[in-house]
Amino acid sequence: MNRFLLLSTALFPLIGVHNHISAKDNRPNIILFMVDDMGWQDTSLPFWKEKTPLNRRYHTPNMERLAQMGAKFTSAYACSISSPTRCSLMTGTNQARHRVTNWTFGYNSSTDAQDPDLDMPLWNVNGIQPVGGIERSYEATSFVQILKQNGYHTIHCGKAHFGSQNTPAADPLKYGFEVNIAGHAAGGLASYLGEQRYGHDKNGKPVSGFAIPGLEAYWDTDVFVTEALTREAIKALDKARSQDHPFFLYMAHYAVHIPIQADKRFLKRYQDMGLSATEAAYATLVEGMDKSLGDLMDYLEKNGEIDNTIIIFMSDNGGLAASSRTPPLGVQNAPLRSGKGSAYEGGIREPMIVYWNGVAQPGSTIDKYLIIEDFFPSILEMAQIKKYKTVQPIDGVSFVPLITGKGDPSKGRALYWNTPNTWYGGDYRHQGIGQTCAIRKGDYKLVYWYKDGKKELYNIKEDIAETKDLATQNPKLVARLSKELGRFLRKVDGQRPTFKTTGKACPWPDETNQN
Repeated sequence: MNRFLLLSTALFPLIGVHNHISAKDNRPNIILFMVDDMGWQDTSLPFWKEKTPLNRRYHTPNMERLAQMGAKFTSAYACSISSPTRCSLMTGTNQARHRVTNWTFGYNSSTDAQDPDLDMPLWNVNGIQPVGGIERSYEATSFVQILKQNGYHTIHCGKAHFGSQNTPAADPLKYGFEVNIAGHAAGGLASYLGEQRYGHDKNGKPVSGFAIPGLEAYWDTDVFVTEALTREAIKALDKARSQDHPFFLYMAHYAVHIPIQADKRFLKRYQDMGLSATEAAYATLVEGMDKSLGDLMDYLEKNGEIDNTIIIFMSDNGGLAASSRTPPLGVQNAPLRSGKGSAYEGGIREPMIVYWNGVAQPGSTIDKYLIIEDFFPSILEMAQIKKYKTVQPIDGVSFVPLITGKGDPSKGRALYWNTPNTWYGGDYRHQGIGQTCAIRKGDYKLVYWYKDGKKELYNIKEDIAETKDLATQNPKLVARLSKELGRFLRKVDGQRPTFKTTGKACPWPDETNQN
């Protein structure tokens, strides 16, 4: 442990550019409101061309309110699993490059499930890190470090999940944040309930590594963790507002991750709708998250900060649909196919909203696509930071032109995913869960299965549910996308599984013609 603490002292010299900060800094405050495992349809705000039964189930008036104030993005993408998304967010690099391709937790410990035919690659199980010298990790400068170096007061609240236990990045304070509320290595939580001390026993000992730290003030109360985090975030904002420089708040909720526990404040609404106990409880997690958003917006309005605060709403991967939900499974994000862990749209397409006073057109909808690594350059551009240095190359492209209407960075651009891992054990191929890589370019998306070389092609614009595999009808397009995907994966030194029988690596997508 001491070795990692010593390494972390090298953190801040990574950044060599300092913008001049005036006595009174009028640059915008920024809040990134990140929800855990929230699906594209887990909201009363439609992100499709029409309102769906799921939109009618959920109650998220503050998401609706935020969208009325700003721009709704209907084709925003993340990775299909939490850690890859959060690592791409912090570093601006694609998941294939940083090689954190499954969820992280224990030091040097893989979370891969077993596969009868394939061995998984030696991916970066220790996550991203602010310093080098830590095995099986990716050294990178976070955008939060750059914000801090350029005068922003940086606050982390909620789920971190950047680096594994006993590494510097397990502590957000070592990755550019000046305040850390309840963030640590775990990607989930032991309990949402204050009555259960958020996962601590009567002696204050954690019941598991997923016990939430730092919220002792709420132990043995009826305060749901979503509410506790919101209250603590507002306290941190009170302190931040007394300073002469802008703040960045990363409001990273543990909701709506499992365990699916009911927030009793909202339960009756969903019981009266006749939902199962599981789905009613899940809906309360969604509504509690939305209340948090509304509380933060109310706070900003009350204190005269709303006009000078950018609010970005996003989720880290698709909604859970493979387990822990009321059957039938795989339909929890309809019309999108499948959910968390899947290469299909249900696993990677996310609800996103941006409020930016005077810049984002109120009530507008933007359907051009973007991906999670784009947040890195976009947030720095929003903060008016033009010159900065990083130890890693940046794959992300700013989506600010989409908001201002001055450009379309999605035009001619390809998005890439690489998940050469077994995230979930068992046969979930019908849900798009397995060892895959994928590319979206224009209206088309190609999914490649490492195990047998199978390729699937979908026209996302015309077939958002991915029900019509067009691979055999469009061999030239399949070949072209396969070549582009294979070339990218090689360029960034991406990984792939190997066959147990031969020890040979699975072919790249452009090394097989099977459809």
